[in-house]
Amino acid sequence: MLYALYEAGYYASTPLRMAARLTREFWNSPLNPAAESDLGRRMYAGADLFANLTRRYGKPDWHVDSVQVNGQAVRVRPTEVWSSPWAKLVHFSRDMSDMRKAGRRELEPAVLIVAPLSGHYATLLRGTVQAFLQDHEVFITDWSNARDVPLSEGRFDFHDYVDHVRRMLQVLGPRPHVVAVCQPGPAVLAAASLMSEDGDESRPATMTIMGSPIDARMSPTVTNKLAEERPFAWFESNMIYSVPGPYPGVGRRVYPGFVQLASFMSMNLDKHQDAHLRYLQHMMAGDGDSADKHLEFYDEYLSVLDLTEEFYLQTVDVVFQRYLLPKGELVHRGRLVRPDLITDIGLLTVEGENDDISGIGQTQAAHGLCSGLPDELKEDYVQPHVGHYGVFNGRRFREEIYPRVRAFIRKAEAGFDQGRAAA
Repeated sequence: MLYALYEAGYYASTPLRMAARLTREFWNSPLNPAAESDLGRRMYAGADLFANLTRRYGKPDWHVDSVQVNGQAVRVRPTEVWSSPWAKLVHFSRDMSDMRKAGRRELEPAVLIVAPLSGHYATLLRGTVQAFLQDHEVFITDWSNARDVPLSEGRFDFHDYVDHVRRMLQVLGPRPHVVAVCQPGPAVLAAASLMSEDGDESRPATMTIMGSPIDARMSPTVTNKLAEERPFAWFESNMIYSVPGPYPGVGRRVYPGFVQLASFMSMNLDKHQDAHLRYLQHMMAGDGDSADKHLEFYDEYLSVLDLTEEFYLQTVDVVFQRYLLPKGELVHRGRLVRPDLITDIGLLTVEGENDDISGIGQTQAAHGLCSGLPDELKEDYVQPHVGHYGVFNGRRFREEIYPRVRAFIRKAEAGFDQGRAAA
């Protein structure tokens, strides 16, 4: 019912939104002699803010057209190399002629970035992709919006997610590298465990897990406490709604993106209100550059997708309530998941000192679970002065975190080269 009411509210506000857009165009027209007056800027700013707050935010574009490699601009083209109804595997293909100009003549290590399926689109990791493109062949999981998947395509749950990660690693070929950002950490660790046990030649060479709830019992945050305090039936009754028409997934039971977004924003409501007030002030002052930065952030932040009922509820149950992976009780397709059987996958964990979503220690727990790994294949890093999003984006990620990940991957690649030479 809530989903239908949300849609009704959007369509009911359409006349007001159209009026705001017309007002915005009128006061921004170069033909309007009062456009640059104080009144004109105020009218434009108010109309623009209303239009942006009530409009629908679709899936953002990647906007990754080039990357700097050794000071040389290298053209980049996102290409879909594998897909299912639930995800696309996107390869950011770099132009080889540009790469040769930059002094790079061979294909570099393949890295699969596993994006979270927790409300936002994979494009939230745009900065992560751009950093890795300097030194790697980059692939990323681009998850589907559940409301756009017809009921005829069946279910998608936590175990399907694990299978998707494994299949994508196999598409990349022998011994790729994998980076799990936030939510997918447990699923990626599960996939790596199963691949190691099977001797899969596509098991990752290294596994970097960033800000992830491997063991949500450690340093519990507000999000963790909410999941622990509420009974499972509460999430089923209060967070799940049916997709209305005219979406392709009409009738599918989902955890709506707008509900997740409301949860995100409620955690820092004052900051979001202040940000929009500053945006209004910048617009009234004619400060277009500051206003553009605000729009760039919120165009991404307010773009959300729906999760299937079964995936959301299983994640709450498996990761945040019963803690099956760290307790050694996670069973996948009838098989016990055993991270202790991992013996040759480098493990790097990264956490943020001020992370209020995944507390310190939750990601580090992966080291204790991977007891079969020698110490020389393990590294842990806690980045000072960053919150959750700073772990995988922003200046400190580019300047301090990514160089460590790159060095860890290079160390593993050097070991493989020595092994191949000895063979």
